[in-house]
Amino acid sequence: MGNGPEMAFSAPPDAQGHPGVLTPEDAFVAAVNTCVMMMFLWTCERFKLKLVSFECRAEGTKLIELDRTETFTKVLLKPVIRIDACGEDKTVIEARTKKALAAARKYSLVANSVKSEIVIEPDVIIE
Repeated sequence: MGNGPEMAFSAPPDAQGHPGVLTPEDAFVAAVNTCVMMMFLWTCERFKLKLVSFECRAEGTKLIELDRTETFTKVLLKPVIRIDACGEDKTVIEARTKKALAAARKYSLVANSVKSEIVIEPDVIIE
């Protein structure tokens, strides 16, 4: 796989980094979030869901050990998912949406490659 686009990175401000610049920690959480989202787009097609919008807030929780080593223990994803029911029963569409999201998590390469717990707390809105 390639290196991807060039981006400016810095250490976090509390580690003598520059404020307002992406950190490796930001990129880690964003990679999990983006990969799950991309897999959800794929599963929406497979599950015959008409996705209206997908917005997701992501947060990483880290543990700082006594020796100052740090580990991400959890990545929390809070997607707001809007689906057009297209006249179908809304409870059926909501259940299908949650199954599609579970499949997206299952097949996410990045989420499967980290040792942090990945928690998804979706807000599913069926229109």
